[in-house]
Amino acid sequence: MSGMFDNRIVLEVQQANDIIDVISEHVSLTKKGHEMVGLCPFHDDHKPSMNVSSVKQIFKCFACGAGGDVFKFVQMRENLSFPQAVERLAERAGIKLERRFQKPNTTANSAGKDANSQTEIDPNKLAWINNWAANQFKKNLQDKDKGKIARDYLAQRQISPESIEKWRIGYAANSNDDLIETAKAGKVPYKFLEQAGLVVAQNMDKFVNRLMFTITDVTGRVIGFGGRTLDGTGAKYVNSPTTVLFDKSNTLYGLEQARYDIVSTGTAAVVEGYTDCILPHQFGCNNVVATLGTSFTAGHGRILRRYAKKVILIYDNDTAGMEASNRALDVCLSQRIDIKIASIPQGKDPCDFLLAAGKEAFEKIMNEAVDVFQFKWDRLKEKFSSEETVAGKKTAIEEYLQSIATGFQAGHVPAIEFGLRVNQISKIIGLDSRQLTEELNRRIRQAASAARRDAGELKVPKIDYGQGRYAAAQREVLEILLNKPELYEEVREKFNTDIFDIPILVRAAVILFGALDENSGISLKEILARTESVEMGTCLMELAQAGEKKGNYEPRLAGAMEMLEQYSEQKHSKSIEVKQEQEEYLLHAYKKRGKENRHTGGMV
Repeated sequence: MSGMFDNRIVLEVQQANDIIDVISEHVSLTKKGHEMVGLCPFHDDHKPSMNVSSVKQIFKCFACGAGGDVFKFVQMRENLSFPQAVERLAERAGIKLERRFQKPNTTANSAGKDANSQTEIDPNKLAWINNWAANQFKKNLQDKDKGKIARDYLAQRQISPESIEKWRIGYAANSNDDLIETAKAGKVPYKFLEQAGLVVAQNMDKFVNRLMFTITDVTGRVIGFGGRTLDGTGAKYVNSPTTVLFDKSNTLYGLEQARYDIVSTGTAAVVEGYTDCILPHQFGCNNVVATLGTSFTAGHGRILRRYAKKVILIYDNDTAGMEASNRALDVCLSQRIDIKIASIPQGKDPCDFLLAAGKEAFEKIMNEAVDVFQFKWDRLKEKFSSEETVAGKKTAIEEYLQSIATGFQAGHVPAIEFGLRVNQISKIIGLDSRQLTEELNRRIRQAASAARRDAGELKVPKIDYGQGRYAAAQREVLEILLNKPELYEEVREKFNTDIFDIPILVRAAVILFGALDENSGISLKEILARTESVEMGTCLMELAQAGEKKGNYEPRLAGAMEMLEQYSEQKHSKSIEVKQEQEEYLLHAYKKRGKENRHTGGMV
């Protein structure tokens, strides 16, 4: 468990999270025989390909190959490491886990910049230093004198004390080296501050006199910060730089806080800024997330697709906001996300509107969100009537055609509507409908090609189990033991893991044999709980299911072991031959060297 959790606590978390319940939070499941089936979320599935067993507590997709226990599902679905998946499911089950932000080892001179300052620190240490910094910013905010300017701003924006605590809002002091000096006093390495982007050149803090918004990932790990100026100095907002943990084009602010409501409602609302995200939550609209000063990206779309069936974009109703919405709509269409657009009245952003009009008015705006193609159609008509140049009109038409093609390919435009859309465009631009149909079909083919490439990226990589009869015999032993662990004693008497030489099977054997040495009656789900790798989880699932399908365990095991005995003898004989060849070569070289020495009078 990477030294983070012992087997006992991992099994407790696994048992507390029924796989049917967990997967049902992401995928609609229906009963089929003794199992449940649903659309696989790990590839572009159009018919139920994923089977989930409540008895075995495992899932398996028979189309893309994804499979494993509840931990592996969460790892794949939310793009988490194994420890993060354990933490996520422990939180879901109400099991208390101690979050282990272990302070990294430091040297005597670690408070200053050292010779190793360019050495990369790992994600866990980076998360530790970010968490440490978040705590320092919190202390600054609470300081009677130091944090007054930030507390006054928060009061003005009507952000409640509960929200301040929930969102870990803090304050970067009005000093160029406040964080640096605090780190020095606590013997925190300067290089950690550097690599987390908390300092800049000339030993200066990056964030000075700024309200600090703590950015977390979906697991609650602190990955970066956003700082708002409080005195008008510099840019209005400054984010942490890109690190191994943080990339704003793949990060949504508030996902940790909004995830449960997004999954339960099936809808995610997306706004543009920190306070625009915090205020809706403060009013009880808990499915809101925000982009971080960047356009809505394909990365944002992929993240939301893991949790939401529908996305509502809530952008300002000005030119910049409409352009941002339009770009985001295209991204969501290509990601096969059901997308709508809601507009805040002119001159207000979501947080100001909420404070002025209240929760019901805000929810009304979301409920009246405009369908993506209605928005696109209105935009085309407006642009076509206002554009004076041929080039401008052409651009508007091409934009709309591309949206229709992408939407049709993604299933957002029913076939019956296709002709209606063509006729609509034909009337407004005066172009022959056949030409439009040809152009749309061309764009649909291009969109389909791009979608196939994207779908291919989601597929689980095919596992290399080796070739030949000896590789097959190695697989047979594992297939049988995963289904009949009581036969392990028979195997252990003759073999250990050294008999395996296919890389993936070696790893599988080490896990399986180690588990059986501790508990001969261990179940498949318990073995999977010891497996951190998604690939290994898939491997064990495939081996177990292949073995169950074949059955006939004892005779198959006898045949496989006989084959492996032959293989072991061959390997032993081969190693003896190689050793003899090496000894003969060394002897020959020694004799040759002796002759040369005699010939040269002992001089070499």
